[in-house]
Amino acid sequence: MRLYTLDGRFNLCGKRVREARIKAGMSQDTLAAKLQLAGLQIGQMAVSRIETGKRVVPDFELPVIAGVLGVSTDWLLGKE
Repeated sequence: MRLYTLDGRFNLCGKRVREARIKAGMSQDTLAAKLQLAGLQIGQMAVSRIETGKRVVPDFELPVIAGVLGVSTDWLLGKE
């Protein structure tokens, strides 16, 4: 299976995840812990890789990430 990138990034939402996390005053560890409580198996390293565009974000993870960060999925995807 070939993975396609946009400007070398494997996701559209990483920069916005970082922006929302920092605005919420969360560390990557805290975000990872909250995502785990919400049912995702994501650790601090995965959060880092999402933020830097080095990890694909499956569609089922996006609404959970948005909910934990208190933003919309559209905002994470840059549509708002």
